[in-house]
Amino acid sequence: MEVLLAAGLLALGMSMILGVFNFGSALSRTAELRALSASTVEALVNDLEGSLFVLADDGTVGEPRPIRDREVPGRPGVLYSVVATGNPDSVDPASGGLPGEYFVDIEVRWQSAGVKRTATWTTIMLREVPFGARMRQRFLRPSTNPTKVETP
Repeated sequence: MEVLLAAGLLALGMSMILGVFNFGSALSRTAELRALSASTVEALVNDLEGSLFVLADDGTVGEPRPIRDREVPGRPGVLYSVVATGNPDSVDPASGGLPGEYFVDIEVRWQSAGVKRTATWTTIMLREVPFGARMRQRFLRPSTNPTKVETP
């Protein structure tokens, strides 16, 4: 009788320990997926900041570009589309009546385990091109002006 009771307690203890391991691995997987999604969103926003708005040769910033099914940098198979709508309350008279901020609707699509998935959200972006993107466009794009110096 004592052996059966000891075996039962041992089985109960082992099942509890295995349950804790299972719970821990699920938490680890959730943390890994959240970190991956956060880095994907960060890469997407960085790409948007540098490429959403048109930068004219004179340095002015124009209307947003249409973006449809662009791949997120560093994330093959993850595509995003953007629709930017100007905020009428932020019209800047100095820029020819263009809004200073835009409501940006972002849709991200990917496939996981054979299932197509989609996530959407809205953010606000200012009509500006960051300094780094300005420098890349100025010095790294092909120039039709022979007086400009191009870097290799």
